Amino acid sequence: MAKILVLYHSFYGHIETMAQAVAKGAREVAMQVDVKRVPETMPDEAFRAAGGKANQAAPVAQPAELANYDGIIFGTPTRFGNMTGQMRTFLDQTGSLWMQGALVGKVGSVFTSSATQHGGQESTILTFIPTLLHQGMVVVGLPYSEQRQMGLDEIKGGSPYGASTIAGGQGERQPSEQELGMAAFQGKHVATIATKLFG
Repeated sequence: MAKILVLYHSFYGHIETMAQAVAKGAREVAMQVDVKRVPETMPDEAFRAAGGKANQAAPVAQPAELANYDGIIFGTPTRFGNMTGQMRTFLDQTGSLWMQGALVGKVGSVFTSSATQHGGQESTILTFIPTLLHQGMVVVGLPYSEQRQMGLDEIKGGSPYGASTIAGGQGERQPSEQELGMAAFQGKHVATIATKLFG
C-alpha cells in the first residue's frame, strides 16, 4: 500500500482544513498518510498584521522528505493566479531531487483556494503542474466521477484540475461540506492510483 504526503501552505487556515479532508480520503486507501506544511517565509510581524493563522498543527517538511513518498498532494492558496511564494520557495529547493530523478513516476496532485469564485483557482493548479512534470511525476486531477464539482446548488470550488474552496476577501468563508467532500475524493483517488503503481 502507498505512502502519501499532503504538503500544504495555508495563510488563513482554509488550505489547512482542506489538507485534513484530503488526508482523510487518502487514509481510506493508503498505508501511511502524513500531513506537513512548508515553512512560512513572511516576517512574523507582517504575518500577524495580515491576519495569518498561527499555531498550525502540521509539522514543517524538508524538501528531501518528498522522495520518501509514493504520492504527494500539494495544497496552496492562490496568489495572482499562481501558487504562493512560500510554496514556490520550498519547491525551488528540490533541485537535488530533480537531479537524482527521485520523484520520477510518483503521483502528484494539487488543490487550492482563492478569495473569490473566479480568483485564479484553475490557473493556480495549471501553473503548478509544470513543476510536477519537470520532476517526472504522474499528474492526477479530480475526475468528473466526483460529481459534486458539477452541481449548481451552491457557489463552490472544484474543477477537473483539483479540489478548491472559496475563502472570501477577508478569509471569512470556510470550506463547505461539498468542497471538503471533493478534497476527500481527491485524496482517495490519488492514494488509489499510487497504490496501483507502488502497492
